[in-house]
Amino acid sequence: MGKLTKNQKLAAAKIEAGKAYSLKEASALVKEITTTKFDASLDIDVRLGVDPRKANQMVRGVVSLPHGTGKEIKVLVLCTPDAEAAAKEAGADYVGLDEYIEKIKGGWTDIDVIITMPSIMGKIGALGRVLGPRGLMPNPKSGTVTMDVAKAVKEVKQGKIDFKVDKSGIVHTSIGKVSFESDKIRENAKEFISTLLKLKPTAAKGTYIKSIYLSSTMSLGIKIDPKSVEEI
Repeated sequence: MGKLTKNQKLAAAKIEAGKAYSLKEASALVKEITTTKFDASLDIDVRLGVDPRKANQMVRGVVSLPHGTGKEIKVLVLCTPDAEAAAKEAGADYVGLDEYIEKIKGGWTDIDVIITMPSIMGKIGALGRVLGPRGLMPNPKSGTVTMDVAKAVKEVKQGKIDFKVDKSGIVHTSIGKVSFESDKIRENAKEFISTLLKLKPTAAKGTYIKSIYLSSTMSLGIKIDPKSVEEI
């Protein structure tokens, strides 16, 4: 590991070794220890007491963050002609069908979310090799395969995100920007963790939330006391 810069040393000194902070404390502290010159993203990592290899312990869901992600989300809507106007009005960045399918086949993936209709999924299935590894494949469980594409576009633009536990049992996602007020960071984190609690699989035994860390781009992680989660 390389030497810490002066700012990194100052930031590290603000974190008490071995201490697990409350969510309120962590939401304020993460702003203090971030030294990047750009508006860094805020990430939350939650280790769950589940075995993702078992279908009945897979944790996947969606959450609408009350204050959004702070990121401009590029949305592509693949739909029938009769739904195009509503999708554009809702704020979709790209709307169409066959021309965009061809662009994706050619390697174009300059988008963050793809929303489509059930009747279109047959055409999109062939794009799995391109979209799958990038997490762009539409999925009914995340609300990106729907008849009401306009509503889905609005929700995504307003801060709706989808997440799932990885093979290590960790759920990782961004919940805002460091420029957010600490209360907004706390409220976004609270909504995300509350959603995870509601999704606890009945097959999961023992401690469900094992650890929680909050960090910003390039900052150290701040440990949050899992016992305080129930009190959020």
